[in-house]
Amino acid sequence: MVVFAKPPNVAGTSTPAVLLCLFVATGGLLFGYDTGSINGILAMDTFNADFSTGTTDAKGHPAMSTSETSLIVAMLSAGTMVGALMSAPMGDFWGRRLSLIAAIGVFCIGAIFQVCATNVALLVVGRTLAGVGVGIVSVLVPLYQSEVAPKYLRGSLVAAYQLSITIGLLAAAGVNILTYEMESAAAYRIPIGLQLTWAVVLALGLLVLPETPRYLVKRGYKDAAALSLSRLRRLDITHPALIEELAEIQANHEYEMALGPDTYKDILFGEPHLGRRTLTGCGLQMLQQLTGVNFIMYYGTTFFNGAGVQNPFLISLIMQIINVVSTFPGVVVVEAWGRRRLLIIGAIGMGICQLLIASFATATGENSDDQTQKQILIIFVAIYIFFFAASWGPVVWVVTSEIYPLKVRAKAMSVSTASNWLLNFGIAFGTPYMVGNKEPHTSADLGSRVFFVWGAFCIVSIAFVWFMVYETSRISLEQIDEMYERVDHAWNSRNFEPTWSFQQMRDFGFSESGIPPTEPQLELQPSRASTSQSDTGVSSTTHTATTSSSSTQDDKVLTQLGHVDFSY
Repeated sequence: MVVFAKPPNVAGTSTPAVLLCLFVATGGLLFGYDTGSINGILAMDTFNADFSTGTTDAKGHPAMSTSETSLIVAMLSAGTMVGALMSAPMGDFWGRRLSLIAAIGVFCIGAIFQVCATNVALLVVGRTLAGVGVGIVSVLVPLYQSEVAPKYLRGSLVAAYQLSITIGLLAAAGVNILTYEMESAAAYRIPIGLQLTWAVVLALGLLVLPETPRYLVKRGYKDAAALSLSRLRRLDITHPALIEELAEIQANHEYEMALGPDTYKDILFGEPHLGRRTLTGCGLQMLQQLTGVNFIMYYGTTFFNGAGVQNPFLISLIMQIINVVSTFPGVVVVEAWGRRRLLIIGAIGMGICQLLIASFATATGENSDDQTQKQILIIFVAIYIFFFAASWGPVVWVVTSEIYPLKVRAKAMSVSTASNWLLNFGIAFGTPYMVGNKEPHTSADLGSRVFFVWGAFCIVSIAFVWFMVYETSRISLEQIDEMYERVDHAWNSRNFEPTWSFQQMRDFGFSESGIPPTEPQLELQPSRASTSQSDTGVSSTTHTATTSSSSTQDDKVLTQLGHVDFSY
């Protein structure tokens, strides 16, 4: 496919990095499957009979109370928020790869607790532990992908994380349909237990994968970084293209560190414009939740059942199929269309669908038996899922994995992702009270009118993207720093062309290929190589001659390579 073709002037091959990113992306299956399974399990008669504490539904059947339902669903999100905040110190100390393995171990412990649960308390403990593992994975998978992917494929490869989430949701919906009619505890224990299978496969695969070269540069392991980059690019460790790419990563990191330390304070007050970037990441992650997608993912089966839709399990399965299929267009066009355009188009489409659903429900009456109303509800929810899956689902993860500099990337990503899980928790816990009518004194009984809330936030999302989100497609992670330095307004970022060389800025304090920084704090100390002098005139002459000879040989090699793009 032309969209994924390697540019002819790029050295090496992208195949190892692509395969590695696609495998790591399957970490999204853990969250997707867990979310999809609880969606169906809450509507299973066997589960309600085994875990009900005395509450009954309108037909007199055993049911979970609103508070119990909220707690079971929301505690996964509470755990993920904790895990997201833990991911930064873990990822910076142990590395991205080892931290992912540890996170999967925590997830497996939580899943075992859930399989063994015979009461709500143990089930909640298990879901909280599983959430901690999912939270760490949700930060480190996109982070790992963005640090190893070539720039011309980075958006599509990081978007594959969201695709894995949707595949997990679909798999869970399929398993629920196969088990929900069972009359024993196997009806819900089988869906819960199956999530352990891929977790084990993923952990075993991570044991043999390389650490990201950018993390190794951050820790000062230059030789290990070169070896990792060599495996990813299929280039010899002495190849000029690999040496140049590694040198630019090192120079960019030194430039970032010259602007200030890498503390949590600096993700708000650091340079270049780290506060703006952190606000952008947190805003996108929160708005992704406020579009209402997890209302469908967590409570879709229960909601359709309450709306009188026949066979809600089948409808939920159809919605998950649409979710998976619709993610592919987003993965394909995220580079060609760009992040900003895709996010704006998606928010417009989602907002229109949600406002139409809420308006029609208000006009016809919430408790109407009109089959046309139910059909319209299903159709527009399906269209809404299409717009979300093709835009805000994958692209938010792409943007938040790209916009931060290496020195604070893990910290800033953990905070922005934690904001996603905070809103996820709020929606998961509060939605039963907003929509349901089991407890009239504590429930708002909005029903389908809750889509007015989600639609309003879609309108807010359009404005947020226009004013805050910079276009980051087809430039390297290091060049994004330059863009935030030189482009004042997000709506002008699509025309940005990178010109700085961070190696020149490190060695000389400015870049001959672009506009040198004027602020005093951007002036860097010359590198040791450019300032070292010999103790004697003879050795100085020899050093100069050797350097000149080496430079001449390098120039000859680069001339023979022709026009090669060294930046990934």
